Amino acid sequence: MRPAIRVEGLGKRYRIAPRQRYLALRDQLGEVLRASLHFWKRGSNGVSHEQREIWALRGVGFEVQLGEVIGVIGRNGAGKSTLLKLLSRVTEPSDGWAAVWGSVGSLLEVGTGFHPELTGRENIYLNGAILGMSRREIGWKFDDIVTFAEVAEFLDSPLKHYSSGMQTRLAFAIAAHFEPEILLVDEVLAVGDLSFQKKCLGKMDDVARDGRTIVFVSHQMNQIRRLCARVIWIDGGRLRMDGPTAEVVSSYESAMSRGDIGEREETREFGAKTRFLKWQLAGPLEMANPHQLDSFGEATVHFDFWVNDTLHRSHHGVALFSADRELVWGRAIDHLHLQPGLHRISYTFPCLPLRPGPYFWQVSLWQDHELFDLWDCLPEMIVATPNLQHPRDEWSGLLNIASEVCVTELGEVQCAESSEER
Repeated sequence: MRPAIRVEGLGKRYRIAPRQRYLALRDQLGEVLRASLHFWKRGSNGVSHEQREIWALRGVGFEVQLGEVIGVIGRNGAGKSTLLKLLSRVTEPSDGWAAVWGSVGSLLEVGTGFHPELTGRENIYLNGAILGMSRREIGWKFDDIVTFAEVAEFLDSPLKHYSSGMQTRLAFAIAAHFEPEILLVDEVLAVGDLSFQKKCLGKMDDVARDGRTIVFVSHQMNQIRRLCARVIWIDGGRLRMDGPTAEVVSSYESAMSRGDIGEREETREFGAKTRFLKWQLAGPLEMANPHQLDSFGEATVHFDFWVNDTLHRSHHGVALFSADRELVWGRAIDHLHLQPGLHRISYTFPCLPLRPGPYFWQVSLWQDHELFDLWDCLPEMIVATPNLQHPRDEWSGLLNIASEVCVTELGEVQCAESSEER
């Protein structure tokens, strides 16, 4: 079977050089004369050493089969968006090649293909034409696009007055109703609200069921798990892993936990009186990774912190959040008396029945309404236990609880119907 996308040795190089000031003709003539005196500053290829090259993408190769839905994950700046721009022909590769068979609908950045001075109505026709739709086809689908985007009230207002979320809704609605054979979607759904994200994911489900191909870039692992059967992991411009969603996402999250690809940065300032230093998991059995939960058994979480001054009647809080910042669990301890030195607070759980994925702990220490330290613990906690829930992400919750299922034949059951007229 012919693939929808084939990529071989794909690379994109950018040259970075200091910005040049505007030069008049006399300045340019002077530069030519001075160039001979400074020829030693240039390499054999005539390129100034002040320039430097970076490879946003290098040596990437894979195939996407017709009707396949794949996710592309990786940290910020890894090369995900560059890959989609190369596939959609927005930019040309510096090395290798990418072949695409079929019509392509791209949703790369908010506002791509829009004109801020035109109205929403005019931009629907403009963007649709850029995607390859005829005016008649746009007219047929116009009402559906407006309804999906939820912008009917602002349809005749200039696009420059639209919020980024409204522009995203309109852009996605046009791209989705274009009904391309291949849909390329970058990390733009994060701009919309949760209800619109669900609508977009539902639309992409419909596109996938129609047998069309989707390449979906996202930082939201729950969306990747729900939509994609296969995932490509791009790291540092290179293809790091390509395989089934569960396997690749688990490896990505484990690497994030180890600090290989930290996406959250330490931004808090050092506290004058207290400072949380580290956290780790412990259990009856030795853990290979102190920040990864691999079993459903008893687990203890240790938080180490330093106290500079004696604290009386201090208050400690702890909370566990999902990757989407949803509160999972929290607890507080009052009236702590702490002497200067190193301390540890430990919480022991019979089990932590959480769905697989990344989580983070948040700890704090207060006294008399004064916050001494608040820490979103790094690295994240990765739950890598087997998934005991529904295989589809939208039917799975936060809890991952083992259960026994038994189907028993009870015999024929007669249901009495009401004698009342209906």
